[in-house]
Amino acid sequence: MKNTINLLKTAECLCCHPLVSRRHFIKSFFPGALAFTILQSAEPARAEIHQAKTLVLSCIDFRFLTAERNFLRIKNLRDEYDWTALAGASLAVTGFPHLYDAEAFWDQLDLSYRLHHINKVIVLDHQDCGAYAIMIDPNLSKDPERELQVHTDYLNRAYWSIRNRYPDIKVELYFAPLNKAEFQTVLPSFENHKFSEVKV
Repeated sequence: MKNTINLLKTAECLCCHPLVSRRHFIKSFFPGALAFTILQSAEPARAEIHQAKTLVLSCIDFRFLTAERNFLRIKNLRDEYDWTALAGASLAVTGFPHLYDAEAFWDQLDLSYRLHHINKVIVLDHQDCGAYAIMIDPNLSKDPERELQVHTDYLNRAYWSIRNRYPDIKVELYFAPLNKAEFQTVLPSFENHKFSEVKV
């Protein structure tokens, strides 16, 4: 019992212990302060803004998330958009890989339109898309010119499907190349624009 009491008498906190230097204390303090700062920088949901400007449809590919967010920030959307991600983006509107994917997109668009009063849809396709490789051609990305043409075709199908259902909504189409900061604008084709829409 006597030994225990002696141990308790000599126990002190690390910051007050005479053997702990100021430098050691600062080294111990700095990582905690840094972690606290990072945790404090997380932003809560924004209750004051309840209207989005746009619905963004993108692919699920994680390689493009940062580039897509930067692109949307450059377009002055600054988190004022609803975001739906489906494999293949424009391809999903045609019902790939299942009709349920097209149905999910239309449900999200309808909710975004009715609840958040969006006035625009932005569709973001990208180079080297696995969904396009499965649906169209496993070697599609090896021919960049053909790849862009195929994406342009499906982006146009998405454009006219959306415009047929929501004529008052603007639709913008983009193609994101790998390893480049700029997204290519894909202009809608006004020739033969009556693409057959997948009914869900």
